[in-house]
Amino acid sequence: MKIVLAEKVSPATLAIFQKEPDWKVVSADQIAPGGLPAELADADALVVRSAVQVDAELLAAAPRLRVIGRAGVGVDNIDAEEATRRGIVVMNTPGANAVAVAELTLALMISMCRGICRANAGMHAGRWEKKSLQGSELRGKTLGIIGLGRVGLEVARRAQAFGMTVIGYDPFIAPVIARENHVALLALEEVFAASDFLSLHVGLTPQTEGLINQRSIAGMKKGVRIVNCARGELIVDQALVEAIRSGHVAGAALDVFRKEPLKDSPYFELEQVLLSPHIAGSTDEAQEAIGIQLANQVRDYLKLGVVQNAVNATSLSEEEYAEVSPYVEMAARLGQLLSHAGSSAGSDASPGSVDSISLTYNGRLAALKTDLIRNAAIAGVLYGADGVNRINAMAAAAERGIRIQEEKREQITGGTGSTLGMNLHWTRPAGAAAGAGRDGLWTGEATVQHGRSPRLLRYDNIDIEAELAGTLILSRNQDVPGVIGRIGAILGEAGLNIASFALGRERSTPAAGSAPQAGQAATPGHALAFVQLDIPSEDASPETQETLHRAVAALRQVPAITSVRTVNLGKL
Repeated sequence: MKIVLAEKVSPATLAIFQKEPDWKVVSADQIAPGGLPAELADADALVVRSAVQVDAELLAAAPRLRVIGRAGVGVDNIDAEEATRRGIVVMNTPGANAVAVAELTLALMISMCRGICRANAGMHAGRWEKKSLQGSELRGKTLGIIGLGRVGLEVARRAQAFGMTVIGYDPFIAPVIARENHVALLALEEVFAASDFLSLHVGLTPQTEGLINQRSIAGMKKGVRIVNCARGELIVDQALVEAIRSGHVAGAALDVFRKEPLKDSPYFELEQVLLSPHIAGSTDEAQEAIGIQLANQVRDYLKLGVVQNAVNATSLSEEEYAEVSPYVEMAARLGQLLSHAGSSAGSDASPGSVDSISLTYNGRLAALKTDLIRNAAIAGVLYGADGVNRINAMAAAAERGIRIQEEKREQITGGTGSTLGMNLHWTRPAGAAAGAGRDGLWTGEATVQHGRSPRLLRYDNIDIEAELAGTLILSRNQDVPGVIGRIGAILGEAGLNIASFALGRERSTPAAGSAPQAGQAATPGHALAFVQLDIPSEDASPETQETLHRAVAALRQVPAITSVRTVNLGKL
């Protein structure tokens, strides 16, 4: 067995591999400049950090490679799709630096309260500024945490030790997990409104990009302090700068930025803003923990075939993968559609937290290997949750207390031969108003047409056929004349072009013991409009989101329309 460590790792990481008899380990200092492809010619495993670009060309030089290990979370430097085609497992190490990030989060909060940075600078300059450094305590304050993954929960535990009340928003965590960690789950807007401190711990998705913006800041408590140790793109910088200058936001502590390294920024002029150069995970202990975790994962895979924290597809033959892959993408998009994560600018408030997911495989689909389809559906539901992917989706669901149920029905009569049905059961937060979905349940059914096209067949008990792709507006309305025209007019006035428009109608059932007379139609009920817009799914710019927000607000003013939400179906 040959292991190539293409970048520097800790001695403890190296030692784990060296303990294995008959394993050849090549460390970074043994690789000549430009010599990595030659070393990979007979390698079984490659370990990298962020500098080495593992692209298709490099993978072509590694015909024996079985696993790529990334010492860290992001895998932007690895062509995971090409690795999947070649049957190479790609692993990362989510959560290994959670304690380090949580500790810096609390340190930044304390620094903002006590003016530690200003006190230190003054003392070094020979100034004794005791009177101007009157501070405040964390005790008794409310901390709002957006994202309750590994890091968010570590922050919550430490904040409680300081006597803080912790509230949070995370549609991907079961209420029981929040209760066990003494975190009150609330709607996003309620967290904004109640927090004295707000800490961000979510990944970057089209739905979370620009989460902290002019509109969301306006809903926050005056004097709130914001901490961001997650991703710089979560904040609209100009909106935060203006809020700090106006005094609405008392301060901010930022460790991450849209463009790094940060060279020129209006934050430089604001003494209320603490800045650090993306160091949240940069501790000796965290880096060693990451290396040890990765070495153990790679070793266990090579020796035992155990896959941990993989970010690409499970092992299938070329023929099996060719048949399954279209349904994998379809399942992921159906999961996104039914999930909170599908909600974007201007959508209805989320009904609560996912409690369970039920999947039904019908027809030929039931005869296939469905593990990857199941995982893709779960990953779609949990899209944007910390570190969740199509390999670890089942474990991520279990960690969050989400129950998974599966049923296979190979024999079906009529209709499309292969379909996936999905039910999402929700638990609403205490006091939340009833909204999207019915009785805590969202339902959908989808298929694949023409070999590649994912198509919706049924949504919320209404038959409808529409493409599962791109930026969508879903509108429920009373089934009366004129609604379709109003939708088209409002979107046209907003400059939003309609790519496709699908309509589904429900009909009320006759009262018990009665039946419609011959030739008499059922009483009209509600209709569902499924509008696909000419907006790329990856377009999450503030301008586009504001246009969508205005259009949705206008649609909600139409008397016959009962609910509207926007959905962004990107490729996972």
